[in-house]
Amino acid sequence: MGFAIGGSVKLLCGLPHTTQTQSQANCSNSMALLLPPSAAVGRFSSTVSSLRPRKLNNTFATLSQTWSEEANWVEATSSFFDQDKRPIMLFDGVCNLCNGGVKFVRDNDRNKTIRYEPLQSEAGKMLLRRSGRAPDDISSVVLVENDRSYIKSEAVLKIMEYIDFPFPQLAFLVQFVPLFIKDFAYDNVANNRYTIFGRSESCEI
Repeated sequence: MGFAIGGSVKLLCGLPHTTQTQSQANCSNSMALLLPPSAAVGRFSSTVSSLRPRKLNNTFATLSQTWSEEANWVEATSSFFDQDKRPIMLFDGVCNLCNGGVKFVRDNDRNKTIRYEPLQSEAGKMLLRRSGRAPDDISSVVLVENDRSYIKSEAVLKIMEYIDFPFPQLAFLVQFVPLFIKDFAYDNVANNRYTIFGRSESCEI
């Protein structure tokens, strides 16, 4: 359930991948921030080059480089959406709460509108980079669409919009709660998920 450029490529859980660890191999049925196109990045870089003072110039140059890297990862992971436009839910593969959440979503997704991929897999790490996040950041569920990604409480609400009644309606109501309150609640659960719910040695999905 991972993906790598070059090397031996196989197909598992709907995504191309190289040989994985045992924990990743146990997974099955798997498989953002709005990113600027490369042309826009180039125009942004040209504008930045004329700014003064130098410190401000360097700051924007760093931002431009970061966006350019994200655009490159969009291209590198484009094959994940070439034949299948369904969004991909990235989750912590060894978290009991997260595995339970994936099972719940899958059981309430009769039309199979969502794919799943552990954050720890190679494909998961690439999709994290596509979303502008560090490849080892497993602090939040991430929902990756073809042109955008969602994290924390926004990811949860977006997932609810995709699955069966009554969850889209519940998501509509919860969206009126201020984001900082929703993310505060999300972070409190996420930061204590191993303590409260435990963890497993391998991905159970």
